[in-house]
Amino acid sequence: MQVIQLLLSGILAFSCAYQNKPAVVFKINNLMHENLELATLGGGCFWCVEAIYQDLRGVHSVLPGYSGGTPETANYKAVCSGTTDHVEIIQIKFDPQEISFAEILEIFWSTHNPTTPNRQGNDVGPQYRSAIFYHSETQRAVAEQSIKEVAPKFWSDKIVTEVVPFEAFYEAEDYHQNYYKSVGSRNPYCTMIITPKVEKFRKAYKDKLKN
Repeated sequence: MQVIQLLLSGILAFSCAYQNKPAVVFKINNLMHENLELATLGGGCFWCVEAIYQDLRGVHSVLPGYSGGTPETANYKAVCSGTTDHVEIIQIKFDPQEISFAEILEIFWSTHNPTTPNRQGNDVGPQYRSAIFYHSETQRAVAEQSIKEVAPKFWSDKIVTEVVPFEAFYEAEDYHQNYYKSVGSRNPYCTMIITPKVEKFRKAYKDKLKN
């Protein structure tokens, strides 16, 4: 039992919630590229969610960041306190001719738990809540339909995902960008939490992956 406790402590020490590095100045980026659309999602630790969507065909970029709260507290140290009302999110820039918003949401349901309020696994706090920040009334309608018709295919418990209008995106500090691909096996959290999730996703959606 003592060995197991030590192992779990080691994992948590490297988890998304316990990275104690200085924050850098955040940026606000809500511009849309011509012919591309934006999807803004919160599904727990943004390292995990970024790693999933980077692999998808039709996705041009994935940026981790924060939404909600105020600009003054949109930095990692403050957000990790769980008192700022921010959510760890990713903002996906995608080509709707190659992948639809509905398909993005199907993957969203299949790769995180939308039934646990303010929690994803060992990551606990309101900053890890499940959320969809819609950019148009069309996205809102698609999200609400997806909650009713698609999410229950993956989850039998009540879906607690927030569906709220997008207001602002605060880009995460540089060291969070492309985290899983950059750090990977050097962080036990990536090895034990993110890698199994990414491998399961790649197997289930191999027909949607980039070459």
